[in-house]
Amino acid sequence: MGKIWGDRKDGTLLRNIDSMHYIMPLMYPNRCDNEACMNIRVDLTRAEEYLAKKNAGDPAYKYNLFQLVVTAVLKTITLRPEMNRFIVNGNMYQRNEITAAFTVKKVFSDNGGEALARIYAKGSDTIDTIHEEIYRQVSFCRSDSKDASTASMDMLQKIPGKHLIGFAARFLDRHGWMPQSVIATDPYYCSAVLTNLGSLKLDAGYHHMTNWGTNSVFCAIGLIKKRPYYDDDGNMTMRQSVNLSLTIDERIADGYYYSKTIHLLKHLLENPELLELPLDEKVEC
Repeated sequence: MGKIWGDRKDGTLLRNIDSMHYIMPLMYPNRCDNEACMNIRVDLTRAEEYLAKKNAGDPAYKYNLFQLVVTAVLKTITLRPEMNRFIVNGNMYQRNEITAAFTVKKVFSDNGGEALARIYAKGSDTIDTIHEEIYRQVSFCRSDSKDASTASMDMLQKIPGKHLIGFAARFLDRHGWMPQSVIATDPYYCSAVLTNLGSLKLDAGYHHMTNWGTNSVFCAIGLIKKRPYYDDDGNMTMRQSVNLSLTIDERIADGYYYSKTIHLLKHLLENPELLELPLDEKVEC
């Protein structure tokens, strides 16, 4: 079925939703006013064993936790499609693609520039294909080339009348008319935005959403370190773990749906061999 009246180039208008989800975008129109932040702690015992096995052959580009999280987030959104919805201009849409975005630091220094990377996921993708695509994206971002969105922003910066530019951009954004060259790698037009705070020696914390764009899921990855775990008898063991902070637009689904989604994400990361299955292959959780 092709695009019909009311659809956007990046999403299909949801016409048969329940009355609560129809009314909420009208009563609470701003994404930033509808943030829900949830935190999970992931036991990395099996993930570290899995990564050691994947890297035993000394691949040119090592497998790491960030790639596991990106793949797990993409698989979770694939299997939980309501997480791939967005609300703009009082309407709820189902996104046409599943995408993940992140910022790449060109050089780890105060003056090091940044570039924008985006992963387009297919149902047939696995940890191995996502690993290769992340390698390609990081290599491109750290080259002298500029991603499309940054190049467009550099051009807009030279145009006089910045307030008029801002007004026009917000109008086009609301109606889904922003030129593809401007938003080609804009993370806030993606299914999920990820930031690896652990790589900066920071733990995961709350990260805001934006009213700009269509993003409804933000994932912050914290420090990998040993933390205490207790069994039912109160016995404590220290295990390598990581904290994830998830900020989501609470209007796109309900608490029960979010709970099952977060349990699935945690299950995938604590059983990383499941990420070798195609993204669209269901798993028991």
